[in-house]
Amino acid sequence: MRIVYLLEKIGEKSELHFFVSTDVFQDAFTILDYYKARIQIEFLFRYAKQFLGLNHCQARCSESLHFHFNAIMSTLNLLKLENRQRQPEGNKVISIASWITRKFNSHLLERFSSYLGLDFSSIKLRPDFDSIRTYAVSMLTI
Repeated sequence: MRIVYLLEKIGEKSELHFFVSTDVFQDAFTILDYYKARIQIEFLFRYAKQFLGLNHCQARCSESLHFHFNAIMSTLNLLKLENRQRQPEGNKVISIASWITRKFNSHLLERFSSYLGLDFSSIKLRPDFDSIRTYAVSMLTI
């Protein structure tokens, strides 16, 4: 077994992290890269299960299950892409709950405008549209 430790200094505090590999010939940087990738994959599945309904498919046919899994992961990737395009360069944190709230609010505004016979494109051009679309988003990040 190969053990790699990483001493991370955060301000005046130090944190010690241990990473283990059963491949004794693997170098330390490869082990760290694998753990980073594994953590990212775990976050993907957590977000997909918690927010996007990965576990809620009741299909039994393998084609239907594959379609459901691919649709969920594609949705998650598109949300991450939109987040990356709209966030500042240094900020890599994504809140799926905030994006779901934004998308829901946009959809609700579009539904209201269609029921009331209003032109949704003119509503989107209003300067306060983004503040309406992000209503209740800041409450999720507290």
